[in-house]
Amino acid sequence: MTAEVRPASPPLTERQEARRRRILHATAQLACRGGFDAVQMREVAEAAEVALGTLYRYFPSKIHLLVATMQDQLDHLHATLRKRPPSGAAASERVAETLMRAFRALQREPHLADAMVRALTFADRGVSREVDTVSRRTTAIILDATGLEHPTPRQLSVVRVIEHTWHSALITWLSGRASIAQVKVDIETVCRLIDLPDPAAAPAADAEPAAPAEPAGPAADAGGGRGGSRAHRRP
Repeated sequence: MTAEVRPASPPLTERQEARRRRILHATAQLACRGGFDAVQMREVAEAAEVALGTLYRYFPSKIHLLVATMQDQLDHLHATLRKRPPSGAAASERVAETLMRAFRALQREPHLADAMVRALTFADRGVSREVDTVSRRTTAIILDATGLEHPTPRQLSVVRVIEHTWHSALITWLSGRASIAQVKVDIETVCRLIDLPDPAAAPAADAEPAAPAEPAGPAADAGGGRGGSRAHRRP
């Protein structure tokens, strides 16, 4: 079944953006108090002081709403990190510090974190645009921490692996199957991939030198090979 492709939304006016921010704030407040189940569209509309129909025009479903809240939380994190960037000497240390700061922020509001992660998990193709935006925000945060201005394809692949590991670690922590200490070890381990040299960019130092080409033309014939002897033999 082909997913419905929604046209790109026009830019919001200042008044519309303010209304959208009230909606996201109300969503976060409800999720902080009661998690995923506490976020109901009617309650969000009442808390944000907008009509229910208006809410649905901004966010077609509860999943859209919570994924957008995740995007908003990442934007706040990114802004904070730009004001106080990570201080590690190596790229791996800076990325690990960044992601652990994100974890600690989520740890302070576990119900909100659980609601947003459940929404990402339940999201289908109809929410793909919003999920892609969350992924791009996460990638941007990791790349900023690395300090890489022109990442190679391998480094971008490593960033994707780090992003997947971070998301998986978040799920295992929220489900009670991992402690923050275990999450820290996993994050630091996967982030070390950033510091590994790129095999494609390394010089082929161990390659054997090419053998010199055999001489050609008259010089080769003068070598006295069997073929050359036959060439001068009388029939």
